[in-house]
Amino acid sequence: MKLSIMNNSENLHEITEGSAVIKTRGDVFYNPVQEFNRDLSITVISAFAKQLHNEKLSKNPKLQAEGSDSWQAGTKCDNGLYILEALSATGLRSIRYAKEIPGVREIIANDLQLKAVEDIGNNIKNNKVEHLVTPSHSDAVMLMYQHKQNRFNVIDLDPYGCPSIFLDSAIQAIADGGLLLVTATDMAVLAGNSPETSYTKYGAISLRIKSCHEMALRILLQCIESHANRYGKYIEPLLSLSVDFYIRVFVRVHSGQYKCKFSTSKLSHVYQCTGCDSFTLQPLGITKANEKNSNLVKFKIPTGPFVDRKCEHCNHPHHMGGPIWSAPLHSPDFVQQVLQMDMDKLKTFRRMQGILTVISEELIDVPLYYTLEKLCGTLHLETPQMNTIRSAILNAGYRVSFSHMNKTSIKTDAPTKVIWDIMRCWEKSHPVSKKRLLEGTPVAGILSKPADKEYSFNMHPEANPPSRKSGILRFQENPLPCWGPGFRNTAMIGDQTNPKSKRNQGKRKRDTSNDSSKEIEAK
Repeated sequence: MKLSIMNNSENLHEITEGSAVIKTRGDVFYNPVQEFNRDLSITVISAFAKQLHNEKLSKNPKLQAEGSDSWQAGTKCDNGLYILEALSATGLRSIRYAKEIPGVREIIANDLQLKAVEDIGNNIKNNKVEHLVTPSHSDAVMLMYQHKQNRFNVIDLDPYGCPSIFLDSAIQAIADGGLLLVTATDMAVLAGNSPETSYTKYGAISLRIKSCHEMALRILLQCIESHANRYGKYIEPLLSLSVDFYIRVFVRVHSGQYKCKFSTSKLSHVYQCTGCDSFTLQPLGITKANEKNSNLVKFKIPTGPFVDRKCEHCNHPHHMGGPIWSAPLHSPDFVQQVLQMDMDKLKTFRRMQGILTVISEELIDVPLYYTLEKLCGTLHLETPQMNTIRSAILNAGYRVSFSHMNKTSIKTDAPTKVIWDIMRCWEKSHPVSKKRLLEGTPVAGILSKPADKEYSFNMHPEANPPSRKSGILRFQENPLPCWGPGFRNTAMIGDQTNPKSKRNQGKRKRDTSNDSSKEIEAK
C-alpha cells in the first residue's frame, strides 16, 4: 500500500492500494491494516466466482458460448456476480473488486454518510469503473431488505464492531448459493470479557478460554445460522479466520427446509472447567440412521449432561457457554482452490499463503484447542518442545494439528483424559515442586491420579507439519505500530508520527502518578 497525504484546499488524502487509487477526506474511515482483509476477500471471491461459473456451466452448457473476454477483471460479465458492499466508506474495496475480480456483473458501493458517498462517486470516476460500480446512499439494512427479490450473489459486511444487526436483511438479500462475507471486530465481547453482552448481540454465551478466538468464530457462525434457519436457509462455511484484531468468515447460504433440520447437530454447548480449563462439548441434537430407509435419518435430542457436577480431572465446577457452531469451520476443497489462485501480485501474498496453508492442515472435525503454555501452567511444569507433545499424541494413535489462531495451539481428537495422562507422564521425568501440590488446587487434583498407561515421547515423523518444514510465514507479527480497529469515522491517515492510540498508551498510569504527586503537594 502506498500512502500520500495531499494538503490541498479540499484537504483530500490520496491512497493507493492494489489496482485502485482513491482520494478521500480525513473524516471517512480507512484502516491500512485491513489491506490483508481486502486482499484475501478479493482472492476468495475470485475463487468463488470461478466455482459458481463452473456450477452454472454444468447445469447450462450453453453459457460456454459466452466469450472468454467477459471473464476478465475490469470487464462487465452479463452472467457474472452481483456484489454488494454494504458499508463502503471510501469505496476502495468495491473499486478493487471491480478492477481485480473476474466475472463481475455489477457492484453496489453503499454508505450512510453523504460525504462518503460523494467520495465514492468521485473515486469510481477517477478509476474508470463506472460500468461496474454504482454508488448508493442508503441505510444498509433497508437497502438489503429492498433486494429481497433482486438478490445479490455476494454480500460483504465489514462493520465497525458487531455485525448482527445486518444479518437478518443480508440473509434475505443473498441469492441461493450466494457468498456472505462477515467481519466482527468486537473481540472483547466474543472472547469472554462480557458474556452477557455476547448473548444480547449474538445469542450465545462466550467463555474466557484459551481457544477464545476459535470460540468467537463459532459464536458468529451459529448467529448467522440462526438467522438463516428462520427463512428455511442454512450456511456452509468455506473459510473462517481470526486475524489481527478481528474475525472474518466466508459462508455460502443455501435454501432447504429439510437441511435446516441438521442445524441442531451442528451446534453445541461448551462446558469449561474453572480449575484446569478442560472443555467438553454437548450437541443440541444428534442424528441416527433410519433403519427403514437408508436415505433418511432420525433427528434426536441427546441425553445429558455430558459432564458431572465437578470436573473429573481436577474436581472443580464448570462454566457453561454457547451454543457454538461445532461443525467444520472450513471447506478443505475450497481452501485448496484459494491457494491455487494467482496471488503473487498482492502485497500480502506471503501472509495469505502462510495462513491458508496452516488452515489447510487444521483438523476440521475437532472444535476448539488446547495451548501448550496453559497445560504446563496448570501443572506448574517445565514446558516441553511442541514437537515432543505432538509426538506423544501421535504415538498414542490420535491426530493433532496446529490452529492458525495460536502458534502454541494443540488441536487434537485425543480425549481430555489422554492429554492429562500425557502431561502426567511428562511430570514423572520433570517433577513439579512439592510446594505446588496444595490441597484443592487443579495441579494436586490432576497429579493425584495415575496415568492409565505410559506414553512415548519419541519423535514421530509427522510431528513437524509440512508448513513448518517449508519455512513459510505461518504466524504473523503485529502489522503496524499501534495497530488496531481504529476509530469510527476516522481515516487513520493523519498524524502518523503521534496518533491518538499512541498518545493514549499508559494514560491511566500517568493519571495515577499525577494524583499521587498532588496528594504529596497537598500534604
